Amino acid sequence: MDITVQELRERLDKGEKLNLIDVREPNEYAEDNIGATLIPLGELPYRIDEIESLQDEEVIVHCRSGARSARAQQFLEENGFTNVRNLQGGMLAYRA
Repeated sequence: MDITVQELRERLDKGEKLNLIDVREPNEYAEDNIGATLIPLGELPYRIDEIESLQDEEVIVHCRSGARSARAQQFLEENGFTNVRNLQGGMLAYRA
């Protein structure tokens, strides 16, 4: 299931504690980030143990446009994560 930019922004504005994962590259993250944990898509298979404790919690993944995070979402679901949400439109939509 996806999450809209509006919903994410509202929840962040409320100060909700979210499990946000940014799957972009470090240089993209350095330019602009919303406080997510950076785990580039290519590193996700090797770093999945870092987020294993979140398997039954809501996890929100995002990238620049939504394509890489859709792949991350699929990968996490295939590895037992039960509530992974992809940010529709990614950071491009978030900053629009």
